[in-house]
Amino acid sequence: MAGKIVHATLKGPSIVKEICAASALALFAGSFWKIHQWNEQKRVKSFYDLLEKGEIAVIAQEE
Repeated sequence: MAGKIVHATLKGPSIVKEICAASALALFAGSFWKIHQWNEQKRVKSFYDLLEKGEIAVIAQEE
């Protein structure tokens, strides 16, 4: 007597899981991008504040 061979049934992708995974990935990547933008904004703001106070100066280099 031969035993029965059970094959795994293949199912298609779950739309709900795909949407949830994509949304989580988008929020994760978007938050890193937003943090990067905030840090750049702080650097630019601090540069212009120092420039306005006269603590630093920008001089064009002549060649």
